Amino acid sequence: MSYQICAALVIFLISYAVIISEKVHRTIAALSGAMLMVLMGVIDQETAIKHIDFNTLALLIGMMIQVLVLSKTGLFRFLAVWAAQKTKGNPVALLIALSVLVAVCSGFLDNVTTVLLTVPITFTLARDLKISARPFIFAQIFASNIGGTCTMIGDPPNIMIASAVKELSFNDFIVNLTLPCLISFVITMAAILVIFRKDFRASSKQLQRVQKIKTTGLIRSKGLLIRCLICLGITLALFCSHGQIPGWHLESGTIAVTGASLLLLTTMPGRDRVLEQIFARVEWTTIFFFLGLFVLVGGLEVNGIINWLAVQTMALTQGNATLTTFSVLGLSAIMSAFVDNIPFVATMIPLVKDMGAMGYANLEPLWWALSLGACLGGNGSVIGASANVVALAMARKHNVVFTFFGYMKIAFPLMLVSILVSGVYLWIRFL
Repeated sequence: MSYQICAALVIFLISYAVIISEKVHRTIAALSGAMLMVLMGVIDQETAIKHIDFNTLALLIGMMIQVLVLSKTGLFRFLAVWAAQKTKGNPVALLIALSVLVAVCSGFLDNVTTVLLTVPITFTLARDLKISARPFIFAQIFASNIGGTCTMIGDPPNIMIASAVKELSFNDFIVNLTLPCLISFVITMAAILVIFRKDFRASSKQLQRVQKIKTTGLIRSKGLLIRCLICLGITLALFCSHGQIPGWHLESGTIAVTGASLLLLTTMPGRDRVLEQIFARVEWTTIFFFLGLFVLVGGLEVNGIINWLAVQTMALTQGNATLTTFSVLGLSAIMSAFVDNIPFVATMIPLVKDMGAMGYANLEPLWWALSLGACLGGNGSVIGASANVVALAMARKHNVVFTFFGYMKIAFPLMLVSILVSGVYLWIRFL
């Protein structure tokens, strides 16, 4: 084993151990590990920069800015009161309603965009009803990742698979992935309601108080709200249509920053102090955490470690269709729970294609196994998916803290259940 491979493994494992221990802030741990990768010669600076997914970072920053400006209109407060009154303040009904909304939106928008829009509403509701926001945040993370699995544009792994396999259409993803996701969603929500059942007790006094709140006057600036909604609408329309317009291909990060720039241009000219407040509230610690994480995983990728794991898994199955499909599903889920799923999927796509070139009969179940494993596996830990990191960072600002193991002891078993459901579905439908 070469020096670079040993160093990459040691630095990666130590960095993750520090992140998990939470003795040092995870952003500091990730950045320190990334710099060690470069300083120790595991990955050179130019290659490290190439492995930073600036599209993801731009998407996060652009949508954060739009949501922060939108929050100044009072819309989140209005929606929170409206939702509470429509459900009569019942916490269980609220959790289900918000989770369904998140799941549906995540199928057609980026997961991060969805949680950025719904998490502020959640904390307003929790404050009004004087109940814990923990089960709501937990449910929305799972709902965003499950919902994003259903469509071709809902999660980056699906976009990558669709780009590599031209035979798979938008409808193919919906037809082949919706059923296991729907079953997983129902089971997950039921489990969350049982696990957090003690957190759903709102007093009758609080319920009555919420019913009496008047929604008139909650919107502080209708003019600003209209401009925000127009810019957000343009952004979401471009999200849904990008790649569909011939000769005009925009990445999601470009779209998000364009929407943010348009919104700032129409609402903040000459308002330097307000602009500084907006930028000060962007989750920069989350942005730099992702930056460090991209370089850490890049160190593993350039030294062939991720590729080696994938190849060994394929070799163990010896071409058996059922074993190969389940191996791809399981490996994708486990890997995606702990490392970014984008480089892993990028490694697996050519390997699956090579199997077809070597005479493997039916590749379709392998593509769906890769999609389900990579997307649903992200629910397994606090760093498994972008939506997890962003939602939990926002929660931390409201003093709702999930430790690495505290989250994982609930999330990982639920993730495994969704993978089991996916395995049974793939076996019945294709194998």
